[in-house]
Amino acid sequence: MEATTHYRTIWISDIHLGTPQAKAEFLLDFLRQHEADRYYLVGDIFDGWALQHSWYWPSPHNDVIQGLLRKAKSTTVTYIPGNHDEVARDYPGLQLGGITIEKRATHKTADGRRFVVVHGDEFEGVVRHSEWLEALGGWAYTGVLKMDRWFNRARRLFNLPYWSLSSYLKHSTQRARQYIEDFEETAAHEAHEKGFDGVICGHIHHPRLRTIEDTHYVNTGDWVESCTALVEHLDGRLELLRWIPSGHGVREAIATEAPFSRDGHNIPAEALSSDIETP
Repeated sequence: MEATTHYRTIWISDIHLGTPQAKAEFLLDFLRQHEADRYYLVGDIFDGWALQHSWYWPSPHNDVIQGLLRKAKSTTVTYIPGNHDEVARDYPGLQLGGITIEKRATHKTADGRRFVVVHGDEFEGVVRHSEWLEALGGWAYTGVLKMDRWFNRARRLFNLPYWSLSSYLKHSTQRARQYIEDFEETAAHEAHEKGFDGVICGHIHHPRLRTIEDTHYVNTGDWVESCTALVEHLDGRLELLRWIPSGHGVREAIATEAPFSRDGHNIPAEALSSDIETP
């Protein structure tokens, strides 16, 4: 059994449980091998839109929920619903099995930075002229995700690693790339206007860690295409991890920060203790 890696904080978003495209087994493998003092579930954990049309809930999807509930027994887990699980937005402050529902949260990293944590669909109102579903076409995107599933089944027959066709098409489409750029700039601007050092969100299934005019923009990615999570090390450093179970592909850090200090000096040991605010 592989050793468990411990982090200060882990963010997970856009699992879309209740759809065949959810990589529940990949996420379960990640949860088994990574621990944290604090977890954020940043929306679209289950897909209420899809479940309204047809019921799909295999045992690995239930195992993900049970795994998160077990985490909540010994850690703090905050659930920030998205647009696909928006029914939960009507219950801010409610605790379910130790998991607390909030519309948004403020997270303070070990190095003192303040991030607003939101799902991200609220930023679409500002970039409505080229929104994601319009960029690829809602039906086309759903079709590509279905193709992804069968495409990777075929790749496994030839011992080839997981590879996301939908992510490739997203990067090769000019309108989609422009939407992503507009979304990131809008999210960073909104965070800056509200006095935050940065924003952590999901929603667009595009993991990213960048700085936009001195404001940190971080997107956790998803567990449909990218299979990524955001982690905070004990020194406050943020890192995006892509997690493909052994035998299915490569596990890698796809973006990471250098240790951050506002005064340019080493971060003191006392700063490594948990210091997380609630809104």
